[in-house]
Amino acid sequence: MSAEPRYIHHVNFPTTDPDRTAAWYAQVFGMKRITPKSNTRVVLMTRGTFDLHFTPVEEMERMAPYHFAVEVDDWDDFLAHLKELGIRHTRPIQRPENQSKFCYIHDPDHTMIELVHHARRPN
Repeated sequence: MSAEPRYIHHVNFPTTDPDRTAAWYAQVFGMKRITPKSNTRVVLMTRGTFDLHFTPVEEMERMAPYHFAVEVDDWDDFLAHLKELGIRHTRPIQRPENQSKFCYIHDPDHTMIELVHHARRPN
């Protein structure tokens, strides 16, 4: 038995439109909506390797600079995917010291998401 945590199971963010949010995360990140057996209004989304939860709210407060980051396997393909969906991103920044790139996008509620790619990330 270990007293250390294994990993982050999920994070929870607010949403003003649960169905729009579920559709957006399914389209952008290939996540699947899970229908809970319990009586909850929380939107449960999974990718298998990470989960996101969204709690319905009436009004959205600005969350920036708070954000979460998603590592992508193929930088160019993912940016092309965003372009096909009409999703704008910030200017990509490269970090030569660790062979990484990053930029930011926003979901429909303006939650900031950092997209990251490490060319030589250890497994």
